[in-house]
Amino acid sequence: MKFLQNLGRSLMLPIAVMPVAAILMGIGNWIGNTIGESVVSVFLLKAGGAVIDSLPILFAIGIAFGMAKKSDGTAALAGLVSWLVVTVLLAPETVAGFLGYDIAADPTLLDQVDPAYGAVQNAFVGILCGLIGAFSYNRFASTKLPDWLAFFSGKRSVAIVSAGISILLAVVLFFVWPVVYGALVAFGEWILGLGAVGAGLYGFFNRLLIPTGLHHALNSVFWWDVAGINDIPNFLGGTGELGITGMYTSGFFPIMMFGLPGAALAMYVTAKSGRKKVAGGILFSAAFASFFVGITEPLEFSFMFLAPALYVLHALFTGISMLITVLLPARMGFGFSAGAIDLGLGWTNPMAQNPWILIVLGVAWFVIYFLVFTFVIQKWQLKTIGREDDEDVAEVSEGTSDAGYLATAGRFIDALGGKENILALDNCATRLRMEIDDPSRVDEAGLKRAGAAGTMKPGGKAVQVIYGLNVQFVKDAMEEVLAGRAEAPVDAEPAAPAAPSTTATATAARTIVLAQPIAGEVKPLSEVPDPTFAEQIMGPGLAIEPTGDVVTAPAPGTVGHVFPTGHAVALVLDDGTEVLVHVGIDTVKLDGAGFESLVEAGQTVDTGTPLLRVDLAKIREAGLPTITPVVVLNNEGATVVFR
Repeated sequence: MKFLQNLGRSLMLPIAVMPVAAILMGIGNWIGNTIGESVVSVFLLKAGGAVIDSLPILFAIGIAFGMAKKSDGTAALAGLVSWLVVTVLLAPETVAGFLGYDIAADPTLLDQVDPAYGAVQNAFVGILCGLIGAFSYNRFASTKLPDWLAFFSGKRSVAIVSAGISILLAVVLFFVWPVVYGALVAFGEWILGLGAVGAGLYGFFNRLLIPTGLHHALNSVFWWDVAGINDIPNFLGGTGELGITGMYTSGFFPIMMFGLPGAALAMYVTAKSGRKKVAGGILFSAAFASFFVGITEPLEFSFMFLAPALYVLHALFTGISMLITVLLPARMGFGFSAGAIDLGLGWTNPMAQNPWILIVLGVAWFVIYFLVFTFVIQKWQLKTIGREDDEDVAEVSEGTSDAGYLATAGRFIDALGGKENILALDNCATRLRMEIDDPSRVDEAGLKRAGAAGTMKPGGKAVQVIYGLNVQFVKDAMEEVLAGRAEAPVDAEPAAPAAPSTTATATAARTIVLAQPIAGEVKPLSEVPDPTFAEQIMGPGLAIEPTGDVVTAPAPGTVGHVFPTGHAVALVLDDGTEVLVHVGIDTVKLDGAGFESLVEAGQTVDTGTPLLRVDLAKIREAGLPTITPVVVLNNEGATVVFR
C-alpha cells in the first residue's frame, strides 16, 4: 500500500496540468462543432491535445522523478530514456522489421503486424518506464566505476542502466502484450450477447482497465466496427438502430458529468484543513474538466493509486450506470467524450432516446458518489489527495517558518565543512545521515550552536547529526541550499529541533509511568546498539526486545508525528510529555517494508490504541536489531517506568 501511495503522489505532478489541457480541448471541440472549424478551434484542440495525448510519456517522466529518493532531473531523464527505448522497439514499424517485412518495398505489409503494437504507447507502459527510471536512479546514482570508465560513474550511469533494463522489458512485452490485448478483444466480443448485463460488465472493465491502457482494446469492440457494433459512428451518423445504438456510451454521461465531480467534492471535504486549498485547486479544476468535456483521467488518477479501493468502487458504479441506462432506456452517444458538450450536441440526434433521464440519473450519482466516497475515506482513513502522510507531517510542524529551517540548513552546511564536503544526505526519524568527504572538517560545536542535539561519527565518512522530529524539514532545506535553489537567510533564527537539548518544556525531574507499548522484555536504554539512544542524547526512557507485532499508545494523548516509513511514531501526551517509540535500529533503511501505520498525525488516542503493526521477521531478515527504544523527548530529568 505504501508503494501505491508513493506512486499516486508521484502522478500528481503530471496530473496537475491535465485539467487545463482538457478544458482547452473541450472548448476547441465545442467551437468546431457549433461555429465550425477555425484557427481558434484548431489552436485550442492542438494545445490541449499536446498534453492529453502525451499522458503516457508524462507519466514516465513524472513517476521517475517522484519515485526517486531525491528529486533529481537525472531520474526524469532515465524515465524518458526508458519510454523511448520501449516504445520505439515495440512500434509497428520496428516489429515489422523483426518479422522480416520490407515495408519500404511494400507498405501494405505493415497491416500484417499485430494491432496490439499500435496501442503500446499507453499509461501502463508509461508507468512501467517511470518505475524503471526511478529504480535506476535509486540503485545506480552513486555507483563508482573503475578509472577507465569514470566518466560514466554516478548519475551518468543512470540513463544507461535504464536503457538496458528497458530493452529487457521490451522483450517481455513483445511476447506478452499481443496476448493480453487479444484476450481483451475476445472478452469484449463474448459479452456482446449478454444485453444490459453485458453493457454493465463492459462499463466495469472499461474503468478497471484505465491504468493499463488496455481499455482501448475493449472499447474497440463496442465503439468501432470490430464486431459489427460501431456504436459511435452509427450514433454520430444517425444511421444506427433506435434503442440499440448508444448502449455502450450512454451510461458514461451520468458518471463523468456528475458522479466523478461528487467524488471530487468528497475528497475535498475530507482533506485536512491545512491542505484544502491545494486539494481544491486540483480537484475542482479536474471535476470541471470531467463535467464539461468528459476527460476523467485528472480525477481518476488522483485517487487510483492513493486509494485503489475507491477506484474499484468507481468502476463498479460505472458498470451499474451502464446497466441502468440500457434498461430504462436512455440512449446518447458522443464524438469526443461523455461530457456536457457532447450531451448538448447530441440532444437532437435521431438516435438519442430520453436524454433528460441521463441528467436525472446524474444528480443521483452525484449524491451517491459524494456520500459513499466520504464514508469510505473517513471509515478506512484512505490517503486521498490532501490526506497524504507527507502532508500530515507538514501540518504538525506548520508553526516553524521555512526561513527558520533554511537558516538552520545554512548553519549546518557551514559546520559540516561546506557544500563540497557533503557527498550524500539523507535522514531517518530524528537525525541527518550523511557521507562527508573529510569528517575532520566537521565542527561539532558549530552544529550544537545551530540547533543539533548531538553528533555521531560511526566510522569512515559517515556522520550523523541528531536533530529531532522535524529533521525532515531541515534535510529538505539543506537539499534546496545544496542544489542552489534557495539561499539561507543570514540573520534568521534557526528552526528549533524537537530534541531534549533545545525543546524541553518540562525539565523537572519526575517519574513518568507508561503502559508498555509492545509486548516483550524490558531493557535499559544502555543496551540499545545506537549511541543516540544508549547515551540518552534524545532523552531518557526504556527499551523493549519485542515479541508482539502491534505497538499501542502508552498513555492518552495526540499523535504528533507518524513517520512515512512507519517505523516510528511520536505522541504528545495529555500532560504535554512528548514520547517517541522507535521500532528497531536503522529500520528506516527498510523504507516501510514490514511496517503498517494504523493512525495519522493529529489523531486523539487512548492507552492501548493501536499505533502501528510490525513484522519482526522482516527486520531480522534484513540483519537489523528489533530492540525498540521508548524515549521521552522533552524532559531530560525524567525517569520512565512501565506499569
